[in-house]
Amino acid sequence: MRNTLTVMNAKGGVGKSTLVLALAETFAAYHGKSVLVIDADAQASISHLLVRHEPLEAAQSGGRTIVDYLVGAVLKDAAANWRDFVISDASDIDDARSISLVPSDTQLTLFEREVSKGDHEARLRRTIEAWLAEAAETYDIVLIDSAPGLSVLTECFLREAHYYVSPTKPDYISTRGLKFLREFRQRDAEMGFAENLGVIINMKDQHALEDDHVERWLREDPEHRCFQQVIPRASPLQATGFISSHPRSYWAKYPGETGDHLRRLAAEVLDRLATAQANALDGEGLPEAGMADQGKRNDGKMKGMWATWKERRTL
Repeated sequence: MRNTLTVMNAKGGVGKSTLVLALAETFAAYHGKSVLVIDADAQASISHLLVRHEPLEAAQSGGRTIVDYLVGAVLKDAAANWRDFVISDASDIDDARSISLVPSDTQLTLFEREVSKGDHEARLRRTIEAWLAEAAETYDIVLIDSAPGLSVLTECFLREAHYYVSPTKPDYISTRGLKFLREFRQRDAEMGFAENLGVIINMKDQHALEDDHVERWLREDPEHRCFQQVIPRASPLQATGFISSHPRSYWAKYPGETGDHLRRLAAEVLDRLATAQANALDGEGLPEAGMADQGKRNDGKMKGMWATWKERRTL
């Protein structure tokens, strides 16, 4: 199954976590999909959007977050099982009961520092590779909410996930994150990289001429593969930052045109996933995947690549 999808833009503030939430809940409630959301951002935004405070606090204080899993599997080389860190039945939508979450914690940044200090990058990537392979067989869709910018963990998910999508606001500052991501993808091609599923134009002001101009400019570049459906800035989406204390319906959380936009976008994402799956089966797509397999066969070569990566980051 090719169904792991990391959501990433090098620029923050583009509505990434809110979009991950909305897509996960639409996939679950409207398309009947089982969804695993992996929170790979130290800010833990999607964790707070999906799970009420008490169970999230219990997971964070009880050592059941992505940080605890990766510390055990990577730094301690223990036989950790990622399934032990999953919160089932996430979301406050009563008809989206098939969403699960691996929550995050602020300690994730410290973990990444320890990985770099101890030269554990190759082990981290192997851990992510095995995790995503098992999750792909367990869930219909795996969504990874990656942190903005570029870190060792974000890079592992970008290189091991099957696909990535890039939400962006239609302003020039946000689109610089797309340029950075494209340039980074072209470096060290032998290390492999997820396939670009497309750019999602998010948080568009429907009354701003400048937003229209940037949208046209984005669509002129075929490499962006912009999704047809735009997600406008809307009050219901901004309100998703407040999780309900009681279950509510999908239609109550995403009413009217907001829900229509999200359902059209989710259908487009599923359509592109299906097309990419078919192309992969026909042997037409994803040369990056083959290169990734070749690179991962040689740990010595991989460590050399990570050394080069760290040298670049210190320049």
